[in-house]
Amino acid sequence: MYGTIARMQVKPGAEAQLMTLSKDLEGQIPGHQGTYVYRSDTEPNVYWMAVAFTDKAAYQANAQSPEQDARFQQMRALLAADPEWHDGEIVYPQG
Repeated sequence: MYGTIARMQVKPGAEAQLMTLSKDLEGQIPGHQGTYVYRSDTEPNVYWMAVAFTDKAAYQANAQSPEQDARFQQMRALLAADPEWHDGEIVYPQG
């Protein structure tokens, strides 16, 4: 499996919209295996999002698609700054 972890600073009051957007996307992206969103205990507007795909090819195909760019633009409108992305192979658990 392959995926990304993003650190995001959500605009005040936009948290519910971010969760709704995340839920609306479930099951719509080829190769998508799951998304987890964490809220920081110490910085309430900071969130981490971990997204898993079947493999690197599925991840890259999604990342390069116009549909993903449109989804990103929707998400970016809810953020105070660009997310920090950290891509990599998921080594545990092995899928």
